[in-house]
Amino acid sequence: MAESFGNTFTVVQVTADDTTTQIWIALAKPSQAITLVLAAVPEGWTAEMLNVVLTPQQQRMFEELKLKPGDVHRLDKT
Repeated sequence: MAESFGNTFTVVQVTADDTTTQIWIALAKPSQAITLVLAAVPEGWTAEMLNVVLTPQQQRMFEELKLKPGDVHRLDKT
């Protein structure tokens, strides 16, 4: 039986080869989020989970993305 991805958002910081960073979210358990995000970025980039508490506004914004369990999404800089 496959493991469930869960239904919580995990925030991941990705560092590119040129040391620029990006913030991604994964609709997955923390134990799975880094692997899912690394599968979506170029080989050689690194990722680490950020221990952040989402505000209700951020939670609603992420829910509006309509991600499915196991999906990842790069957040644009604002």
